[in-house]
Amino acid sequence: MDMNKLLENYGCLTFSDDVMRERIPNSTYKAFHKALDQGEPLAKETATVIANAMKIWAVENGATHFTHWFMPMTGLTAEKHDAFLEPDGNKAILEFSGKTLRKGEPDASSFPSGGLRATFEARGYTAWDCTSPAFVKDGSLYIPTLFCSYTGEALDKKTPLLKSVDALTKASCRLLPMLGMEGVTHVDASVGSEQEYFLVADEFYQKRMDLKLTGRTLFGAMAPKGQELEDHYFGSLKRKVAAFMKELDHELWKYGIPSKTKHNEVAPAQHEVACVYRNVNITTDNNHLLMLLMQDIAKKHGLRCLLHEKPFAGVNGSGKHDNWSVVTNTGVNLFNPGPHPIENLPFLAALACTIKAVDEFADLLRMSTATAGNDHRLGANEAPPAIISMFLGEDLDKLIHAIIEGEELENNDKARFQTGVSVVPDFSKDNTDRNRTSPFAFTGNKFEFRAVGSSQSIAGPNTVLNSILAYEMEEMADLIEQGQEPMEVIKTFLSQHQRIIFNGDGYSREWEEEAKRRGLPNRKNTVDAMECLKDEKNIQMFKRLGIYSEIELQARYEILLENYNKTIQVEALTALKMARNEIYPAALSYLNQLTQTSLHMKELNIGCDYVIDDVKNLSSLLSQMKNQMMILEKHIERAQHVQDDIFEIAKIWRDDVLTTMNTLREIVDSIENSVDEKYWPMPTYMDLLFGI
Repeated sequence: MDMNKLLENYGCLTFSDDVMRERIPNSTYKAFHKALDQGEPLAKETATVIANAMKIWAVENGATHFTHWFMPMTGLTAEKHDAFLEPDGNKAILEFSGKTLRKGEPDASSFPSGGLRATFEARGYTAWDCTSPAFVKDGSLYIPTLFCSYTGEALDKKTPLLKSVDALTKASCRLLPMLGMEGVTHVDASVGSEQEYFLVADEFYQKRMDLKLTGRTLFGAMAPKGQELEDHYFGSLKRKVAAFMKELDHELWKYGIPSKTKHNEVAPAQHEVACVYRNVNITTDNNHLLMLLMQDIAKKHGLRCLLHEKPFAGVNGSGKHDNWSVVTNTGVNLFNPGPHPIENLPFLAALACTIKAVDEFADLLRMSTATAGNDHRLGANEAPPAIISMFLGEDLDKLIHAIIEGEELENNDKARFQTGVSVVPDFSKDNTDRNRTSPFAFTGNKFEFRAVGSSQSIAGPNTVLNSILAYEMEEMADLIEQGQEPMEVIKTFLSQHQRIIFNGDGYSREWEEEAKRRGLPNRKNTVDAMECLKDEKNIQMFKRLGIYSEIELQARYEILLENYNKTIQVEALTALKMARNEIYPAALSYLNQLTQTSLHMKELNIGCDYVIDDVKNLSSLLSQMKNQMMILEKHIERAQHVQDDIFEIAKIWRDDVLTTMNTLREIVDSIENSVDEKYWPMPTYMDLLFGI
């Protein structure tokens, strides 16, 4: 494809603002943006004109149906497709009204609601999110929407996200004029997400029950080679992988998704794609679409895209680094220190509020990344620890120290990086190094939240980030209105919350001990992380900002724990079936072959003690395996039928079921290393990680 064609096709499948402006009257376009800018309801007449233009555009691009596309609490996306075609006597017409654009009615009782909706209370509504552009995919017009219950509670991830942006705007517009910044009427959270994933051959994927049902390998002995040679990271792309990445880029660009970077990641068969920063709402929608496209395109290339946080034991798992900043409508990034940060009052205030927010609400940030899949990754010396801390770097450390101690800070010119090679010119260095062991790291003009899982929606983590910053901005504004000087409040925030700053090795045992001394929470798994949703300080924070009601938070507590329980249940039942119906019979067949071989050698009077040792060893392992299978079955039965609080049930799945699964896996992986490959009933790690 030539460059002109590439540029021409960019965003061709998206009903962008430019497309809308071309296809509707100027008066309607102005009315639409006036409603957006002033937060007013969209007039019925305006919606009708836009709906008609959107329908004509969608049909021109091959659409026959439309769908309200939303993000229920499953963590995935949902869609129900209706045809534009409507019967009209003996003929048919294409119909799509403003009312249909603005509102839909899916069955609310069939999605997780955490008790907000009973089974017989089925009505729910989707409402058009006109801040995110519609697009055409697979013959349907996709309309991004919110999803709420009949009584108004949010049943999705987008509604709280948009509320958090509104809260951040309100707090910023209140605080920034007190700091000398005029003209700010709106702020946006600007987010760029980096998506890690694995690619495996479809022929091997189809033969692994665990990958098909759970997204990760529940059994699998490590291959002789993993990532220890560090030869995959940024390595040359295999031909089939490169072809997949090329098509993915072209498809993303058609949807106006600014895919910028692609490369091999650390683990074998692991890769990454990164997109340019955009408004958080659009980035969230783009990332969901990205995940759908990745999985669809992989199949076309004879591959499968794995988005699980830890599909393979023994090598790195996958995350989704969330790069977050706050930008005003006047174009100022509040996290940009500028050449003289000590004189940049809005930056100092935003930094102080962020430090205080991360310290006071570290439990919520940890909760926002907590899933059964991410539990395998966080704190595993491959991803940030489960302890939330902040990395700021040497320059900002000096700045904070100077403010707290009341010392003068020299404005240093940016350092130059010298290679020591005469023919290579020196160049300016960034203000800070990078710390891959930090969950929340400052990287020059933004914060990188590294703890988000690869399969997660970024809506949840960004809702928390926006909310806690808005809350602290409101508190800073309160104190300034009460008569305190801005620098005085900034100094107080920094001095009282500097414990959250840690610039060292987050993987070290010493940091875990130091964090405990500092009083920082260490929620090592999802079950423990969810308790914070019952904490009064967190409930009051969300209620004050109008983002979640108490009943909505209770519902999310129930939903997230229920998701955890069901995930472990599916994994446990899958592991038990694989062990009982595939692995155990295969290993018995090999044991029988070994036994027959030893008997034959005895008959021939050939020394066979070593074979007998192999028989005894494998027999012992199979006995242990059988025992663990029986224990696992009992634990599953108990977890499924115990009548208790959902938190206590979750602890059974975590402490009894998952622990037994891990023990069973250790035994099975030892058996795999003892069995002839031709007897093994499924593709191995060698096949999966190196089979493309």
